[in-house]
Amino acid sequence: MTNEEIIQIDRQNLWHPFTPNSLWLDPSFTPISIASGEGAWLISTEGRRYLDGNSSIWTNLHGHKHPKINQAICLQLDQIAHSSFLGLTHEPAVRLAEQLIRYAQPALEKTPELRRVFFSDDGSTAMESGLKMILQSFAQNGQSQRTQFVSPDGAYHGDTVGAMSLSHSDSFHRHFQPVLFPTKKVMTPSCYRCPFNRAKPENADARSYRKCNFECATFAEEAIHQTGDRLAAWVLEPRVQGAAGMVMHPHGYAARTSAAARKVGARVFFDEVLTGFGRTGPRLACHAEDTMPDVIALAKGLTGGYLPLAATLTTEDIFQSFSGDPSRTFFHGHSYTANPLGCAAASANLGLLESPSEIMKQKELIQNLTTLSSSLWTHPNVGDIRQEGAILAIELVADRSARSAFSPEKRVGAKICQTAREFGLITRPIGDVLVLLPPYCTTPDELEKMVNALHQAITQELGS
Repeated sequence: MTNEEIIQIDRQNLWHPFTPNSLWLDPSFTPISIASGEGAWLISTEGRRYLDGNSSIWTNLHGHKHPKINQAICLQLDQIAHSSFLGLTHEPAVRLAEQLIRYAQPALEKTPELRRVFFSDDGSTAMESGLKMILQSFAQNGQSQRTQFVSPDGAYHGDTVGAMSLSHSDSFHRHFQPVLFPTKKVMTPSCYRCPFNRAKPENADARSYRKCNFECATFAEEAIHQTGDRLAAWVLEPRVQGAAGMVMHPHGYAARTSAAARKVGARVFFDEVLTGFGRTGPRLACHAEDTMPDVIALAKGLTGGYLPLAATLTTEDIFQSFSGDPSRTFFHGHSYTANPLGCAAASANLGLLESPSEIMKQKELIQNLTTLSSSLWTHPNVGDIRQEGAILAIELVADRSARSAFSPEKRVGAKICQTAREFGLITRPIGDVLVLLPPYCTTPDELEKMVNALHQAITQELGS
């Protein structure tokens, strides 16, 4: 098909996620049709090359068409593409479970130990699985009153009903409030937007010059304590709240709040759908915080951005609470649970993540991202540049000295990312927060092109 035919048929038949119909169906807007990918590049039907600045919605770790992941999928395809996991098993799932358990456990022995793996399809289903594990486990252990969950404002954990209930994202979920169960929210641990931060704006990550008494952690601890023996779990995206605007927490927040949850006998449930697999620097964000959860949800980068697969890891204690009478069975699952092709891709991905040469490449990428992004401070509408590992967020403001935001109707972030395509970069904003999550294979030259494209787009839309 020609590019024009693809777009025409698309507009007649398809419905795209998180995409305004008014934009997609606007004749003056020309969508990009992706035909292929190579390394850090996406190639359109028309043959134009674009740098994949958000790793294909935060999933692609090692670049497109990686030979080792391709080979793993092809070898598995010669065996079997899919088999039910209900009462059956297979080698790819067994091998991957072992790898995940080893990968999740830090070098120094920490408790609790994550010893069991439950496979599902994506981040939402991984969160839904963990939520139900926690509730049923408490109910079967004589603590059926533990039905409450606490999480930060702005949290986003997915779009299934349970995951939405754990979230506090009005723009995404307000229409579904009548069918969601109530959960308690605490203030977002955002140093740049914190009402208790007395520091004046500087040209640096707001976390590095904050002046406060860590009120965000204190308020979370108080909410957890007040919920007491009714609390089932403290739910958190450790270090980085992705869809909230790449809100990056002051270090130590996850550790303090998790300790508070354990004091009242609740579980700690981490959503590492975004932050896992090296995105925050270490293997998992919980390792950076030196605290282990009772349940952790992993997805997005699990297969290196190739196939839909997710995993919920939990403790032996929670797993054994489902043993005994058959009525205690975990009646939850998916048709494509532990899909062999996805497991094969994930095993190859984990092998790459543990390779010394890949680890060095990732460290160099993180350092280059820090160095290159500093040039963006020259623009007066850049209010905050924050980075956690290989995640970069640039928050745009109408007035830097006042930290005042642009009117949402102006859609400044969306317009800048649209303009960035003219300079060869594809990425998506979160409101007026520009985001770069480059694949780990991105070369220094490619990374410089990504940052320059953003800078040029900002200048074109907002002036110099």
